[in-house]
Amino acid sequence: MIKYFDNAATTALDKDILDKMMEYFTDRYFNPSSIYTPSISVHKDVEESRKRVADAINAKAEEIYFTSGGSESDNLAIKGFAYANRKKGKHIITSCIEHPAIINSCKSLEKEGFEVTYLSVDENGFIKLDELENSIREDTILISVMTANNEIGTIEPIKEIGRIAHEHGIKFHTDAVQAIGSVKIDVEDMNIDMLSMSGHKFYGPKGVGVLYIKKGTNVTRMNDGGHQERDKRSGTENVPGIIGIGYAIEKAYKDFDKNVKRITELRDYYISEIEKRIPDIILNGDRTKRLPGNANFSFKYIEGESIMLLLDQKGICVSTGSACSSKTLEPSYVLLSIGLPHEIAHGSIRVSIGKHNTKEEVDYLIDSVVEVVEKLRAMSPLYEEEK
Repeated sequence: MIKYFDNAATTALDKDILDKMMEYFTDRYFNPSSIYTPSISVHKDVEESRKRVADAINAKAEEIYFTSGGSESDNLAIKGFAYANRKKGKHIITSCIEHPAIINSCKSLEKEGFEVTYLSVDENGFIKLDELENSIREDTILISVMTANNEIGTIEPIKEIGRIAHEHGIKFHTDAVQAIGSVKIDVEDMNIDMLSMSGHKFYGPKGVGVLYIKKGTNVTRMNDGGHQERDKRSGTENVPGIIGIGYAIEKAYKDFDKNVKRITELRDYYISEIEKRIPDIILNGDRTKRLPGNANFSFKYIEGESIMLLLDQKGICVSTGSACSSKTLEPSYVLLSIGLPHEIAHGSIRVSIGKHNTKEEVDYLIDSVVEVVEKLRAMSPLYEEEK
């Protein structure tokens, strides 16, 4: 039986959400852009889903644009905004620990003459607000900082970042892919102009995401085609996915307090037991201002990949970092950015607990991690040298 502890990579689609989606694959498969009666009915359902998403983050329905996922939303936010506003300036500010969809979008823009400032972070992964202030220039048009980091779980001071942006007349985007369902989001109160999310991170379907674009924020479309999504995102709507993400985000915030309390308790229990039972470890990320299910540890003297593979043999799924960069042998740039040396960054494992995990599963995880770390250290010449 698989013990799944990689909910930051993806979550299981809730069966009741799947049930709501199914009829749009079969009986109600109509294209919502057509003008006959069955399609008009499906179009209304798409708009109802748009409102569910908007209500969850205190936005207006017409500010919600459906995409294929978080990466497309990030690309549309960064590149689409940059292209639409390049006459106002070509300077963008982001952080050095953003998701690759943000980092690589910015690097792509740099090749086209834009300038990007990558803010450093402290040992817990927080950007420095004074560095942000000092990085703002007359030609700065956009600030993009993620709500919560996908590897170490640190939750950034988004409201304050947005306030600083707006005081200087700059638009603010946040990648909230990891945060939706785990952090309460109010785009008005938090000074957010654009926000990215992805359905499969909060027990909704894969292949569907959202970009919130505050009214009055100018963004250029990135793919040519029809006039779907009010000319911002061409392509036939993924109706089952759109229905699914609407119900999933509504459910996530309806059950928010109960789920977050329980997941946080399991996370804290895991952290406490690992720290009691295993020496020479580092908890990465802030101890309290972190995502409810996230626990990222560095285990000195051994390799994270080895830990992960041995846990896999025990039926346990964990990660060495972001799922989007897990096939590289390089140490995590996030862990290097918070000051870990290469050899320690290489020995890191991310556990992300979800709402379906049980106390019994966490106990099995703890015992297994202890056993695997002891086994690997017994074979490690580095560990022998230190001892």
